[in-house]
Amino acid sequence: MNTPLAGIIPPIVTPLKDRDTLDAEGFERLVEHEIAGGVHGLFILGTTGEGPGLGYRLRREVIDRACRTANGRLPVLVGITDTAFVESVAIARHAASAGADALVAAPPYYMPEGQPELLEYLQHLVPELPLPLYLYNMPMMTKVSFAPETVKQAMDIAGIAGIKDSSGDMDYFRSVCSIALERRPDWSLLMGSESLLAPAVACGAHGGVCGGANVAPRVFVDLYEAAVSRDADRIRDAEARAEALSRIYRVGSHPSTGIKGIKCALSLLGVCDDFMAEPFRRFRAPEREKVARILSELGLRAAGQV
Repeated sequence: MNTPLAGIIPPIVTPLKDRDTLDAEGFERLVEHEIAGGVHGLFILGTTGEGPGLGYRLRREVIDRACRTANGRLPVLVGITDTAFVESVAIARHAASAGADALVAAPPYYMPEGQPELLEYLQHLVPELPLPLYLYNMPMMTKVSFAPETVKQAMDIAGIAGIKDSSGDMDYFRSVCSIALERRPDWSLLMGSESLLAPAVACGAHGGVCGGANVAPRVFVDLYEAAVSRDADRIRDAEARAEALSRIYRVGSHPSTGIKGIKCALSLLGVCDDFMAEPFRRFRAPEREKVARILSELGLRAAGQV
């Protein structure tokens, strides 16, 4: 039986200089920043990485740069979510050739699928993929959830290695954990909602995909380790630090504010540029000043201090 992927796997942002140019030096600094913070893997081209908003050439560049910079020091997971089946497969094949370790796919967005269609999609997609696949449950963005019964049937598809759940619904996550414990104990169960990391680990999660780990990876590594050891005091302290950091997600007024907050913080810390993929824009001076105050209150003032 394979060992489930475990630990903190941050969904890293994609630093940009303009709408189709990677901030390559910043991206490399970000990867090194994550590794120094003790994370257990990297997830690129996800929601926080603005994957669906990037051109295919740029996505391939991100994959190449991530794999080359990580250089086998920790696993690299690549988001392949797309509305076009063939493009998901093409990106998956490029990821394999670049040295990535696994793939991540949410339901195709825009036109919502029925659950039978979603299962059939997986049955068609997975045999085309050269790497293990993790399901990505993100109904807020895709309008469709992997229903527990669909997840149960997906466990019979060789090549699917686990699920990342960002629904924020603990009842849903408990249901999936229960199914996996019975049918696929080798599956990785990853929590995408930072505030639910500790309770998720308590009910069977193997780790978390925490956006805040872009900024302060050690905070979330500490929280994960405390949850695994069931140390209530350490959990409480780490959750308080994570909650204080999460204020950067609420600085703006649009749904994209979470990613903007993370990118702004990384820019202020000297890690990378904060340009956003179109149609979004980076924070302007008033919001930037608010993020700077939050970082200062947390003692995060310069790259290398987080």
